[in-house]
Amino acid sequence: MKLPPVLHALALIGMAASGAPAMAETIAITGATIYQSPTQKLSNATIVMRGGKVVAVGENVAVPTGARVLDGHNRIVTAGLIEAASTLGLVEVDQEGSGNDGRFDSSRMVHAAYRVTDAFDARSTAVPIARSGGITSAIVRPTGGLVAGTAAWLPLDDQAVPRAPLRDDAAMAASLGHQALANGSRGYAIANLRELLDDAATYQRSKAQYERNQSRTLLASRSDLEALVPVLAGKLVLMIRADSEVDIRAALALAKSRKLRIAIEGGAEAWRVAKELAAAKVPVLGDPTLNLPDDLSALDVRDDNLVVLDRAGVDVIISTLGGASNARTLRQLAGIAVSYGLPYSKALAAITSLPAKVFSVGTPTRGTLAVGQAADLVVWSADPLELSSNVTAVFINGVEQSPASHQEKLLQRYRKLQP
Repeated sequence: MKLPPVLHALALIGMAASGAPAMAETIAITGATIYQSPTQKLSNATIVMRGGKVVAVGENVAVPTGARVLDGHNRIVTAGLIEAASTLGLVEVDQEGSGNDGRFDSSRMVHAAYRVTDAFDARSTAVPIARSGGITSAIVRPTGGLVAGTAAWLPLDDQAVPRAPLRDDAAMAASLGHQALANGSRGYAIANLRELLDDAATYQRSKAQYERNQSRTLLASRSDLEALVPVLAGKLVLMIRADSEVDIRAALALAKSRKLRIAIEGGAEAWRVAKELAAAKVPVLGDPTLNLPDDLSALDVRDDNLVVLDRAGVDVIISTLGGASNARTLRQLAGIAVSYGLPYSKALAAITSLPAKVFSVGTPTRGTLAVGQAADLVVWSADPLELSSNVTAVFINGVEQSPASHQEKLLQRYRKLQP
């Protein structure tokens, strides 16, 4: 049945808001330099997207009939960047409680049952800013206490109705060191983490007795213990914030004794434990600009921490390590790491394919631009790791994203009011 013109227009508007026609649209970017993966660079190449996925990519790809074509000459195309440890969508205003979620103090030790998906605000003004820096998804995690809760891998697309998480259980966030507990003892922190995991194992073995109140007193609530069961089974990465060599070694020993999958976040002194981290296949999430000691717990820091780790065989992931407003600087951090000696391909992998590898279940569906991968990609005016280059287009799940941000809208609004 043919709709009247007015109803037809309204239907198109409704489908546009839901992303339906954009998902069905075939889009080709032609003549671009395309990083199909961090180590595979194609020149004068074409990439074709349809149905939210990459359907063709190469130097001799024909443009499908009816495709929308974007000229990619003098442009560089990469997979969308992945911020691997952020409070994006949780913290809107640092000093305002009502705009601050998922950040706990050390007065309560365990928050394992906290789930980022219950609090993430896709309308946060920081999300479009992150997209303007080429970030298409983020591992959003809570912070504070010994165990802060369950992180989620979230798409950052602009939709009236937020899309489902890519993973609602990407990692369990924990901390070691003096900041983990109120009394500031690093020995007390690791002792409590060991006891907490022992209690979670006891709970798992004896749920019936626990429900009948026939078990000893455990360190955490039922919901917190339940949330830790996937960590014990190795199904959920335990992402441990640890900077000092002492704490990193304690984390490695804990992982070995309980056969846990862990990642180290921060790792200021990780270079001192590089061989052990590589042997245990433990990735490190780091910021190359954190090259000065914040306190007395980690004094032996250096500019090339991530370079030393990479040369030892450690999977290095680059992250801003927290602040929602800083997520857009991720590519700048990767460029700084290159200036310290990290190979370019490793720096690009550290913000694309490696986070996807660590936080995926099975084969990653993001992080590269191979056929069949999700069409999360960024078009750059020049080298993405150069500060002078700009984002010219962002696609998430094959849908081109608006470049508008709250700040940009305010600028345009008040520019019109100028006499």
